[in-house]
Amino acid sequence: MKRLLVINPNTSASVSALLQQHLRTQLDGTLEVQTLTARFGAPYIASEATYAVAQHAVLDAWASAHAHGERPDAILIGCFGDPGLFALRDGAGVPVGGLAEAAFAAAARHGRFAIVTGGERWRPMLDRLASSLGFAASLAGIHTVAPSGAQLAQDPVGARRLLAEACREAATRFQAQAVILGGAGLAGMAADFAASVPVPLIDSVSAGGAWALEAVRSGHQPAAMPPGFGVAWQNVSWELESLG
Repeated sequence: MKRLLVINPNTSASVSALLQQHLRTQLDGTLEVQTLTARFGAPYIASEATYAVAQHAVLDAWASAHAHGERPDAILIGCFGDPGLFALRDGAGVPVGGLAEAAFAAAARHGRFAIVTGGERWRPMLDRLASSLGFAASLAGIHTVAPSGAQLAQDPVGARRLLAEACREAATRFQAQAVILGGAGLAGMAADFAASVPVPLIDSVSAGGAWALEAVRSGHQPAAMPPGFGVAWQNVSWELESLG
């Protein structure tokens, strides 16, 4: 069976467990899923500094997995923000995707889309990512709620109420043709209130799973090169140094 490696760029084991459960259920019988948790960094990514460290943590996690014999057919970055996406594509040797990129692509098929996510500091970061990925014209607007994704996950009942209202408001205020509910910790929540949102509601984790399935089925591979980054690293983990 083909294998999907999921890298959680934060240090929260509970987020990794949620990703593993959700994606294993979605991809049951089609892809084997293994989820890794970052070995260092922040328990939740919600600022430029934590995002920057998470990019290093993603490369380190992949290097550790590779050094210990992991040979996936695709890699999915399990964070709505895709830290390390471009860097990992440089040296992984297999298709690499992220929750945000996958959700942007799925939502853009319906037209212009809005984003709803937790953590107010994500707005400029997601704006920048959408532009970098070529979705600036498709992004109608970003609605952030004050609680972070981690805080929302701790109160599922209250989170569903808050996020449902935010999704309906975003669809109306931004005149969006689709809304993305973004966040690894929010996996599965969209299904609970999608019927109350007037446009298609995209779960970012489900979109990531769909991307992985298509990436493996299509057989698309990066240019045939062995994994590695071509860098003489200093003072990094021995696994990342060995992938230099």
